[in-house]
Amino acid sequence: MKKLISAILAVACILATVAGCGTKSTGSGSSDTAKKKDLKVGFIFLHDENSTYDLNFINAAKEACDKMNVKSIFKTNIPESNECLEAASDLADSGCDLVFADSFGHEPYILQAAKKFPNVEFCHATGTTAHTEKVANFHNAFASIYEGRYLAGIAAGMKLNEMIKAGQFKANEAKIGYVGAFTYAEVISGYTSFYLGAKSVCPTATMEVQFTGSWYDETAEKEAANTLIGRDCKLISQHADSMGAPTACETAKVPNVSYNGSTEKACPNTFIVSSRINWAPYFEYIIDCKLNNKTIDVDWCKGIEAGSVELTAVNEKAAAKDTQKAIDEAKDKFVKGELHVFDTKNFTVTVDAKKKLNVNAKVDADKHLTSYMADVNTDKEYKADTEVVSDGYFHESEYRSAPYFDLRIDGITTLNEKF
Repeated sequence: MKKLISAILAVACILATVAGCGTKSTGSGSSDTAKKKDLKVGFIFLHDENSTYDLNFINAAKEACDKMNVKSIFKTNIPESNECLEAASDLADSGCDLVFADSFGHEPYILQAAKKFPNVEFCHATGTTAHTEKVANFHNAFASIYEGRYLAGIAAGMKLNEMIKAGQFKANEAKIGYVGAFTYAEVISGYTSFYLGAKSVCPTATMEVQFTGSWYDETAEKEAANTLIGRDCKLISQHADSMGAPTACETAKVPNVSYNGSTEKACPNTFIVSSRINWAPYFEYIIDCKLNNKTIDVDWCKGIEAGSVELTAVNEKAAAKDTQKAIDEAKDKFVKGELHVFDTKNFTVTVDAKKKLNVNAKVDADKHLTSYMADVNTDKEYKADTEVVSDGYFHESEYRSAPYFDLRIDGITTLNEKF
């Protein structure tokens, strides 16, 4: 009887194998294909394609999702309000495994969504709280854009030198104008690194900054640029998202260094170069993590060496001779670790307790920074908590991904304040 049962079982096993029923796996290739087919990524954008800031994210999202062969859902013109939580919840309910939001003010709503949907990964650009909130499925990301702005600043300094040499103005009149959105560390870090890049090749350069109080306001940005031009600024750059400043420069025939993408098509006579964050590497990274069950970094920040910070092609029509060569030489130093944007020997700092200026800074007799306690762990009191100066430079975006350089250095004058 035992022999008969064994024989029957053997025949059944053979039949099952022939039919494919006895296999334990369909193979890694089929499994990966299934995962990619099922994975869905949701994106929340503050504006739409008309904003250079959001367009940069939109293009990177399309590129990454196409490359990784995953589905995506885009939600545009989502304000920094409860509408963001509603959009994030809708994406999670629609089956998104990953949700990404692109604006600073989206953060508290993305955090709420992460707590509400623990099985969905929520990632947020420019945020500051993921490392202190410690919610497992909530993540912040940024890039070392200060490196790109420094390189763009070199292009600006080269242009100033060319104009000085041509007799258009004197060396001590080399004033840059900068249109900023808000008085946030991200903006201060950006315009300071741009200025330091310019100053590295044009030592007499100074800068004036006009804030608009908005990330995207074409009228205000154009007015700010015109104000700076009226104050005899020889070149304009910006950390704002519309075409307001570039078009004002094209009309006034004033050189312009833009941000988040080339404006050469609209401003062929004045556009020099633009720096931008390339978000595609980050999007590919989080998609890969989700596909392969890997943990996403709480704070992610990469730079030039990872392709996360880029410059557009230099517009030879407007740029000074050998601009690309100067940019390439500095870029190579960044990659080798030989150049630090906020090297303390390259700028001075005035501490003024009465004006509450740089009160957390310590400087030497020559006003060079020796110590700075930064507000890295964000709290309601904006209390300084982390020493960020060592080895002769300010360590930007190393203790969290979002910038925390908020020092006001000498040589830069702010014309107004917009918090």
